[in-house]
Amino acid sequence: MRSASAKKCGGRIQNSELRMTIPTKVTVLRIVLAVVIMGLVTVPGLVAKIVCLVLFTLASLTDWLDGYLARRLKQTSPLGILLDPIADKVLVLGVLVSFVQLHVVPAWMVMVILARELLITGVRLYAASRHFVLAAAKEGKHKTTSQMITVILILVSFVVEEAFAGHPPQPLDHLMAQGIAWALWITVVLTVISGASFFWRHREILLDAMARP
Repeated sequence: MRSASAKKCGGRIQNSELRMTIPTKVTVLRIVLAVVIMGLVTVPGLVAKIVCLVLFTLASLTDWLDGYLARRLKQTSPLGILLDPIADKVLVLGVLVSFVQLHVVPAWMVMVILARELLITGVRLYAASRHFVLAAAKEGKHKTTSQMITVILILVSFVVEEAFAGHPPQPLDHLMAQGIAWALWITVVLTVISGASFFWRHREILLDAMARP
């Protein structure tokens, strides 16, 4: 069954459309940067933390850049539409899992985000197997932006802590802790809301999946 939501998101994928355009290469670069950041985030020292912050900020900007290039160069492709949200997930979730390892972020919060992302990725892959592409919606982009801002705040706190040799001034330390806590809660709420919206919007695809043997 071809759903209305799939029609709105670009329709069937043709083999000729699965090509590496310039915007898609930028998206792949985001995945590569994510791997580098995950390797660096656990390395002690001020230089390593600054490099992590700079690389993550650059990787986050590529989320805007690939979309801009796709529109400017008229190189929007189903492969790019499919890879873009996956690259966002690899970037954000990879770093968040590293934060759990460092005991910076509560594991349950990351589990909520991870469960949402895995479920939605599963739906996207199922739709792709049916030759449909589900593009990211605005609420999904807002969720991703909040996640990236949260990660940047945490990385900034790492830089500050290293700069003060692990003992930042108490008011600054308290301010950073409060800001990160608020950012994490906002991120979790937006993650749940955007996930519910996604499943409702693409409910016909879910019904189609459940109806198949």
